[in-house]
Amino acid sequence: MVVLLDLDPTVGHEQRGVRPCIVVSDPDVVADRRFPLVCIVPVTGTAGEGALYPQLQPGASGLTKVCHALIDHLRSVDKRRVRRLFGKVERAELEAIDEGLALFLGLAEKLDASGHSTRGQ
Repeated sequence: MVVLLDLDPTVGHEQRGVRPCIVVSDPDVVADRRFPLVCIVPVTGTAGEGALYPQLQPGASGLTKVCHALIDHLRSVDKRRVRRLFGKVERAELEAIDEGLALFLGLAEKLDASGHSTRGQ
């Protein structure tokens, strides 16, 4: 799911401002009111290189141009920061994000034998 978030205030090199972000928390956790936080990956229009910066296409995501997910800026935010829902990323993009997260978090063994995430849509 792609949402518009207000990430301010921030510190240091953290992504700041109002920007699209990919919610990477499990959908069941996001829907549960007992959990006030969601885990997100900010999106930028600036190209990055490598598995930590997968490319995202405009379209169903609600993005208006080619963007990149910033896996290394993974963070949890309060659900009250969400300003609006943009859309959903394509399955292949979600798999690239999952692979980047597995790499960033040292969870490569969580990938199945085909190299794709075992997390559901």
